[in-house]
Formats: sequence, C-alpha cells, structure tokens
Amino acid sequence: MSSELNVPMGSPAPGVSQQAPDGGGMDYRDWVRRSYLELVSSNHHSAQALSWRKLYLSRAKLKASSRTSALLSGFAMVAMVEVELEVQYSYPRELLIAFSVCTTVLVAVHLFALLISTCILPNVEAVSNIHNLNSVSESPHERMHHYIELAWGFSTALGILLFLAEVVLLCWMKFLPVDSKKNPSCSNTTPSSVDTTTSTPQDSGWQAALASTIIMVPVGVIFLLFTIHFYRSLVRHKTERHNQEIKELHKIKEQLDGHERGLQTV
Repeated sequence: MSSELNVPMGSPAPGVSQQAPDGGGMDYRDWVRRSYLELVSSNHHSAQALSWRKLYLSRAKLKASSRTSALLSGFAMVAMVEVELEVQYSYPRELLIAFSVCTTVLVAVHLFALLISTCILPNVEAVSNIHNLNSVSESPHERMHHYIELAWGFSTALGILLFLAEVVLLCWMKFLPVDSKKNPSCSNTTPSSVDTTTSTPQDSGWQAALASTIIMVPVGVIFLLFTIHFYRSLVRHKTERHNQEIKELHKIKEQLDGHERGLQTV
C-alpha cells in the first residue's frame, strides 16, 4: 500500500480540516481515504470476532449436548434394567410396548447426539485453544453447523421430551401392580398355576400412576411452550442485531457517498 494511505487514526468532522504535523491541512480526499481504511479495518476485526463467537457457541453447544445425552441415556438404561416386573401381574400389552419403544428411542436419540458431539468437539477444541486470530478458519464448526444444531436439538428438545414420557411410563410400570386384585376369570385355576392379577381404578397403585401422569402433562406443555418462546426470542434477538448492523453500515455508506460527491464538486 502506498505512503498516501498511511494516515493517523481518528475521523475529523466533515468540512473541518486537521493540521498535519508539518503544518499542512487535511482536505476531504484525505478524510474520505482515512475513513475508508478505518471502515475496512473495523469490518475485518468484526468478522473475525463474529467467527470466534460462533466457534465458542458451537463448542458450548457440543459440550452441553454430550453431557446431557450421556446423563439422560444412562438414566434410561438404568431405569430399564432396574425396573422389576411383577411376574404374577398381567401388564397391559400396550403399556409394555410403549415402555420398550420409548426407552429404545430415547437411548438411540441421545447416543446419536453424543456421537456427533464426540466426533466434532475435539476438532473445535483444538482450534479454540490456539491463540491466533486467523486460526478460526481451520475449525469445522461452520461446515458442520447443521450437525451441531441437530445434536443440540436431539439432546435438549426431543431428548428431554422422551425422558418425560419415560418417567410417566416408568411410574405406570412400577405402581400399577400395587394393591392389584386377582382376576375373577382366573379364580378357578389350580394352585400350581401362575396367578394373574389386574388393577382397577380404585387401587392405590393405579391412582399413583394417574397422579404422576396428571402432573407430568402440564410440565410437558410448559416445556414445549418455553422451548418455542426461547427459540423465537433468540431468533428475534439475532434479527434485531443484524438489522442494527445493516443500518449502521448503510449510514456509513451514505456519509462516504456524500463526501465523495463533495470531492467531485470541489
């Protein structure tokens, strides 16, 4: 770059000349040239700062997804292994199928989110630990943005909803056999045969399972409403920031265009 562009920093007001160290004044041409250099430099650093902010955000999302997925999937596996089914109680077939399907899908979703986090997080960590502004371009967080958001959504939104459903089904599996009565149709069986029992709405176990369901349904609705409100607020915040930055750039552009027209008339 030529020596003409090596001007001091700081923008004087339009139409006001600044005295140079050698006693000469600064005209419009020098002021516009210096303003342009400051604008390019600030945009360059702003772009780098935005890239680093995206890098740190992606790293935080991957860490949160890995911790949440490992925790909830572990709880689901322990719940499935430790639940004790009453041999003498006849569980509804729909309840058994729903419990097995919910547990399997819950573990699969969280393990998939954990797989994505485990594969991408080391590469992001390696770049974030390098104290070099230009090293942000080596991180794969921009190219893997969709996978990071997928892992974040599976771990937080879908995974937590499945975990709430798992808690409800587990309550039914655990409390339904309590205080259950013998099935009248099986009263004439031999003593060596296995007793088959059923539960009625008057049983305390059935009431306990129903109470857990009644409590969990509004909790799930509140969770859905909070998730929708959170993401809408986040999108609105990003949109407002982008609009503000665009307005500032447009204002600077209008100022530079006005100075250029003033130079042409001089």
